[in-house]
Amino acid sequence: MALAPLTAGEMEASLHVWLDTEFTYYKVDQLAIELDRLARDEQDFILGWIRRIASTHITLAWQFGRRAPALLPHMELRLLEAWALHTCDVFDRTGLQNALRVMEQVDSFDVVQHKNDAAGALFEEISPVLGNFVCGLSGRRLRIEEGDAAWTDGERIVLPPLIAALSDQDDNFQLAKVTVALLWAQTRFGTLRIDPVAVTAQYADPERALNHLYALEILRLSAQIKRELPGLHREMQRLRSLLDAPLSPAWHVFEARLAASDASVADSLALLDSAYAEPGCPHFSDQGCLRPDAIAAARAARIDKEKARLRIKLAELLVEQQATQSETPPAPEPEPEFDITPRDENGQLDFEITLDDAPIAPPEGVRQLLTSIYLDFGEIPPDYLTPAGEGEYDASRVFDQPEDPDAVWQGTYHEKGAVLYPEWDHGRQHYRKNWCVMREKTVAPVYDSFQNRLDKRQTQGDEIDLDALIEALADARDGSEMSDRLFQRMHRTERNIAVAFLVDMSGSTQGWINEAEREALILLCEALELLGDRYAIYGFSGTTRKRCELFRIKTFDDRYDDEVKARISGIRPQEYTRMGFALRHMSKLLNQVEAKTRVLITLSDGRPDDYFDVYRGIYGVEDTRMALQEAARTGIHPFCITLDRDARDYLPHMYGAARYVILDDVRQLPIKVTDIYRRLTT
Repeated sequence: MALAPLTAGEMEASLHVWLDTEFTYYKVDQLAIELDRLARDEQDFILGWIRRIASTHITLAWQFGRRAPALLPHMELRLLEAWALHTCDVFDRTGLQNALRVMEQVDSFDVVQHKNDAAGALFEEISPVLGNFVCGLSGRRLRIEEGDAAWTDGERIVLPPLIAALSDQDDNFQLAKVTVALLWAQTRFGTLRIDPVAVTAQYADPERALNHLYALEILRLSAQIKRELPGLHREMQRLRSLLDAPLSPAWHVFEARLAASDASVADSLALLDSAYAEPGCPHFSDQGCLRPDAIAAARAARIDKEKARLRIKLAELLVEQQATQSETPPAPEPEPEFDITPRDENGQLDFEITLDDAPIAPPEGVRQLLTSIYLDFGEIPPDYLTPAGEGEYDASRVFDQPEDPDAVWQGTYHEKGAVLYPEWDHGRQHYRKNWCVMREKTVAPVYDSFQNRLDKRQTQGDEIDLDALIEALADARDGSEMSDRLFQRMHRTERNIAVAFLVDMSGSTQGWINEAEREALILLCEALELLGDRYAIYGFSGTTRKRCELFRIKTFDDRYDDEVKARISGIRPQEYTRMGFALRHMSKLLNQVEAKTRVLITLSDGRPDDYFDVYRGIYGVEDTRMALQEAARTGIHPFCITLDRDARDYLPHMYGAARYVILDDVRQLPIKVTDIYRRLTT
């Protein structure tokens, strides 16, 4: 049975609370009257989103509430929801003013143009598939991003939040895929090698000339896609027949000339005068747009750096080749010469490299570099083939270096070199994209007396081993003879386990807790070395979402040696306990390890927390819970060992009833942790 609609008074009471009208002074009575005319399910939808958006920003929630009732008759709920989330994402990235502009765009949404929104392809849903599609194409590796329109600068492909030109959802996805292919083709087949602004500046109407040049290139690139991706080209033709006007006879002639297998951007330039004289210019539904400024900026940033990188790599290859030759000093010879011949085999770019006519096999990184240079020039320029001289370039300026995770805080903050992770916003009921800025750091090793391990059950020593003494007294009292079965051996083929330990390094671990964590880790490592399980140890801490830090103590590939012991010894309390990003990163690392069983164990002394931040409270608990669910969905088994006596208030909700253990005494941690691990993995 359908629920009765809410009254204006009932809704007004909730709106006062969500929009904090005591301080914002928003007049919610009129909004409640507008919502009073709607069906209950429509009321619930709009009210629910007002409440969710208000958790991000009250002004955005108010603006959404004002606009949503008018949008409902012609905008499907799924798309209205997507636009609300897009607004929140814009707010996260660029602030309130830009987000309000997105809200205004919703208000002026063109009903005729977007009559098929119900079947639209959302960027959030299609971008993972299209990202994999682009990775499978030859040429420079391009990333997929969301923006205001479809375009490329040669480094990335940008798509709008929604593609909804057709009434069928699959057709809209195919339209997005064809658009991506055409944007990729601009990079792969030379469109981006020219300066279109300089070319069209000589015409009386440069913008008209630019549009005609772009249309010619779309015809040429479509023919290239027909050769490279015939199945996709058939989809392209079908969709254009549904959406685009037929070509005029003159443009059919241009199409035939640009369909030749050896047609290049030079042929489009040669036809531009004739095309410019034509009264009309075709516009294709899949062409996207041309952004000359963005193309020029990306190319300028790339060219000099790639030239230096290639010359440095050639110098390294030269040294390697000379090292493999005879140690006898060779007679003086001319300077060695590299020659690089591009090959295009079935659409895949490859390169043959010779040194003094002898072929050499380039590393994969050099192939990628050569591909990118070739795409910019259509060849490898001769001056790129001279190996760099000693000291000619500063490699630290030419190659992307890992950012010093501490140096980024000196001066203006930036995110270069960081890994960005989403975070679950409980109030919004959706992820905040690229929200946590994470950097990995290596714990500075400390070589001190802490590394001296405590060996138990010895025949002599400094102190009495109480556990061993009690067992010995019990055996003596009942007259039992001690068993000679004192050793264990692991049949390693039966264990196929990878485990990651995530250690809380927040400031609250100061003192006894920090000491107990380090001692427990030493004992764990000793036990895991005997068991033969693969394991890694990382610490985590941070201050706000902008400074999320993960501390490398032992990676899966590190040997357990004095260096690792010294890193354990160097563990020191840091800042706060923002947990979600750390769990997501550790899940990513665990899933890169081949193992039948993957376990993620967190050692912590308290609940998720951060400095003067919404993360403190239910937000942090819910984000951590979501990160744990994400890990579990990939087959990882999460577990928590905590020293927080109040953990029963939140751990069952985060981990589940059987996935945690609470230790009341910090001194129990070193003693219990190895036993807990054995129980978990047996």
